[in-house]
Amino acid sequence: MIEREPTPRHKVCGEFLSGEALEDLDALGIDIAALGAVPIPYVRLAAARRAAEAPLPFPAASLTRKTLDTALIAEAIAAGVRIECGRSVQVLSRTATGMWQAMLDDGSICEAPTAFLATGKHDLRGHSRPKDPQRWVAFKMYYRLAPAQASELARASELMLYPGGYGGIQPVEGGIANLCWVVQQRYLSCLGNRWENFLEKMQQNCPHLAMRLAGAEPLLDKPIAVTHIPYGYIRRTTQDGLYCIGDQAAVIPSFTGDGISIALHTARCAVAAFLANEPAPLFQARLRSALLPQMRLAEFAADGLNNALARAVLPFCLRIWPGVMRVTARLTRVAAQHADVAPNAVVS
Repeated sequence: MIEREPTPRHKVCGEFLSGEALEDLDALGIDIAALGAVPIPYVRLAAARRAAEAPLPFPAASLTRKTLDTALIAEAIAAGVRIECGRSVQVLSRTATGMWQAMLDDGSICEAPTAFLATGKHDLRGHSRPKDPQRWVAFKMYYRLAPAQASELARASELMLYPGGYGGIQPVEGGIANLCWVVQQRYLSCLGNRWENFLEKMQQNCPHLAMRLAGAEPLLDKPIAVTHIPYGYIRRTTQDGLYCIGDQAAVIPSFTGDGISIALHTARCAVAAFLANEPAPLFQARLRSALLPQMRLAEFAADGLNNALARAVLPFCLRIWPGVMRVTARLTRVAAQHADVAPNAVVS
């Protein structure tokens, strides 16, 4: 395994663990409670001055990616995986003999008949995904909230709506809160491409967020950022011997909180396909078919969240019928019947 970072670090991620993610982590022997994960039984949606709450239809939790990735790497090492940390792949190509050849940052070469592409939101040269037409930019900041706000936020994941995007805030381990927000580049450009200006604008448009951040202490010098996120992308095909997983397989809109679940799910399915000798192109096509309904519904819902009328009426409607949030949360999950793309495989 070639890992670009020398040690696990914080990443732009909502850090929401859905029921499916919890099941996958439990199967791997990862005890998230022992890692300090915060239970998340509720979801809230806020726009303008209104907010609505509903219980989630599945168990969920919140855990920083730095903590989770540390545990996953330790588990992989314990299972016998050799990990090269602080190394990056510059080029991944096929040789004349059909081997996959990875050239690393120091010019050294690794060869194998099979490769798993798991570079997340960052593309590898020669294996780029289509350009993001809406040019989404995502930011993440940790805060230590004022005691009263931390108490009100406890055990809930909150989604905030505002022109040009949406954001989410939820508690994570250590008594801190994770705020992630996404915005289209054109809205950011109108404010001088400065995250401080847009954060201020977000709070003006969503007083609920301003209330949460009143008296809050930012814990990073500046937000972590990532650009050009191709929301709605699902890989159609791939070359033989190359299994694409995580965001390289599918990029679901962030508001669903299903990114980590899809990463774990696609990895498990890819391993199952590999052990069952299912060719990578066939695996990728089957995975796409399995994920397509979930992804299309999430895209439809995301378009609705970016609609000015929807922002105005959604919280009011959800307060009358909070069950619709439960339905949406359930329908944007990885379907149980798709949990094994290669059902006859034996996964160790």
